[in-house]
Amino acid sequence: MDDSLETHEPDHVLIIEDDERLAELTRDYLEANGFRVTLEADGGRGAARILDLQPDLVILDLMLPGEDGLSICRRVRSEYPGPILMLTARTDDMDQVLGLEMGADDYVAKPVQPRVLLARMRALLRRRESGGAGEEPRLTFGDLEIDNATREAFLAGERIDLTSAEFDLLWLLASHAGRVLTREEIFSQLRGIRYDGQDRSIDVRVSRIRPKIGDDPNQPQRIKTVRSKGYLFVKDG
Repeated sequence: MDDSLETHEPDHVLIIEDDERLAELTRDYLEANGFRVTLEADGGRGAARILDLQPDLVILDLMLPGEDGLSICRRVRSEYPGPILMLTARTDDMDQVLGLEMGADDYVAKPVQPRVLLARMRALLRRRESGGAGEEPRLTFGDLEIDNATREAFLAGERIDLTSAEFDLLWLLASHAGRVLTREEIFSQLRGIRYDGQDRSIDVRVSRIRPKIGDDPNQPQRIKTVRSKGYLFVKDG
């Protein structure tokens, strides 16, 4: 069979959103852009739907009837490996920080701009599917091993529980060990947008990654904050 005739299965997106009009408009827009979309309006069924369907990506509203988005995210994170994109209130920075702490991979503020949503989705899916083609597949720093092919990390042989976004950031920093990465560079690489000088998502993720890789959060020796610049992943020796 001619490989050029093979068709790519469309990415499956689960939207958990109780605003019926917003959910349907988003579904129509995404389907027009080549996605397969399933809708769920009840937060009480959200976690079960994510685990049963195992979609390629989840769009999860924060405020839902039955169970809120933060709780859903926390419950499924260990059993759902795909990206979770959370919808938050435009001005509520705390919602965004809490979402990231619960394991969300990114967020989009309401009112949703379809092109922004689509760009964020494609960035999340692209990072997951790329698998680091052309890069060294495994990095080792003492007891810490990071495998980009399987998207797993291990500390003293024990698998580390990382979200998709946490792994992406850890790999980015580790693959540039010994060089300071600015927040501008990190945002450009991981989110495909410019750093606005206020977004705290990278700082939140670093604070979550440090204890997971055995780094002291109070006096970090592996991932160091470089004041007014960014982060440095320290080489061995």
